[in-house]
Amino acid sequence: MLFDMDGTLVDSEKLWDVALYELAAEYGGALSDAARRAMVGTSMAVSMLILHEDLAQPWRDPAASAAWIDARIVELFRTGLRWRPGALALLDAVRVAGVPTALVTSSGRRLVEVALDTLGRHNFDAVVCGDEVESAKPHPEPYLTAARLLGVPIGRCVAIEDSPAGVASAVAAGAAVLAVPAEVPLDAVDGVHLRDSLTGVDLAVLAALLTPPPPPPGSDR
Repeated sequence: MLFDMDGTLVDSEKLWDVALYELAAEYGGALSDAARRAMVGTSMAVSMLILHEDLAQPWRDPAASAAWIDARIVELFRTGLRWRPGALALLDAVRVAGVPTALVTSSGRRLVEVALDTLGRHNFDAVVCGDEVESAKPHPEPYLTAARLLGVPIGRCVAIEDSPAGVASAVAAGAAVLAVPAEVPLDAVDGVHLRDSLTGVDLAVLAALLTPPPPPPGSDR
């Protein structure tokens, strides 16, 4: 099992909203809704470029902006992190069943360490952070890295995501994908299973995602 973090396991995108809108105000501007939606699921570096472009301030240093956001979001995570509906029950069921499990997130290691105090460090056999891969989501590298760390073929993995960038990453890697949109609507993608919530998702649902569909009537296969 390969779990995204923000918007999938925890309802953290609202906390990111607070930090990003505060930084935009600090820079004397206002972040547009379109720019905020474009950031969901992307790396910190990409998000800062989107913010600067949206504010018509391309000259700003992305690293300095990222450091400001990182410090603020750590504060917010320590007091405001909440589970998404059904997420904790599913994670508990997966762990009780002994299924190898990884956290695959675009967030940086410092922030993930704070989040793991809520998520439970023992719940993950591997953790892949956005600042520890060469290419972040939507590139397939994060999910391929997670499967390698677990020692499981990517084709036998189910990835759970909430964002277009995350879904694209998991699909490109070759994982089965269960998508539960949070802040950004998701378009139908061939082979991606959409649900409104993780509530009611259990091991049988996950196993079905890895089971090839039966051949059509009259097929020789």
